[in-house]
Amino acid sequence: MAETPILITIPISHYCEKARWALDWAGISYRERAHLQVIHWIPVARAGGKKTAPVLVWGDRVFADSAEIVEEASARARPGRALFPDDPAAAAEVRALQRDFDELLGPEGRRWMYFNLRGRRDIAIAYGCTGVPAWQRRALPLAYPLAARIIDRYLDITSASAERSEAEVRAVFDRVAERLGDGRPYLCGERFTAADLGFASLSAPLLMPPQYGVPLPQPDELPPPMAAKVREFRAHPAGAHALKMFQVERR
Repeated sequence: MAETPILITIPISHYCEKARWALDWAGISYRERAHLQVIHWIPVARAGGKKTAPVLVWGDRVFADSAEIVEEASARARPGRALFPDDPAAAAEVRALQRDFDELLGPEGRRWMYFNLRGRRDIAIAYGCTGVPAWQRRALPLAYPLAARIIDRYLDITSASAERSEAEVRAVFDRVAERLGDGRPYLCGERFTAADLGFASLSAPLLMPPQYGVPLPQPDELPPPMAAKVREFRAHPAGAHALKMFQVERR
């Protein structure tokens, strides 16, 4: 496995940010191949994945899920940079939190963001194309209406589902704040782990962190109702923790 790994991404995807961050944190060099939503299905399938990004191709191995990529990055990390504790019970706690964030916070936060950015072709063009091939960048203004309809259907984006998603992510934030309420600096104690990385990454659609792996729109650029809620999420103790992780641990 001497080859440089290839990371196939949707550049703005929070699951892809989770994979990028894990590889960067571990000190693993890689080449990113970024594609727009929907178009990404083709390179992902060619690489041996399914429909979702990220996919990491490393030699003859394919890691088709962000959690798998985090595991591999941690296993190959430089000394002192593993994302899971050595103690089996502590590592199981980290993995359980990561799994919960993957299954709930990630999908629900994404749905909320897409609903609140509906019709904002300008934001999609300005921020969705970082690193993608030039032909995809040129095609997006024309393809945007069709791509938006596909995403709406694929992710079940409606006003009712977005309202439910907001309630779900608020509940996750409240549980994280309760965990942090004893003054611990990280979700699982005294060190940064995959739990903190996963929570911060998957909170990005709600927080728009400036230190994200690609540029994201900041509140003043967002529709006013969405901007108000982003500021509210940022002020929440859990949101403040996620932003701190980006500020301190995302290099």
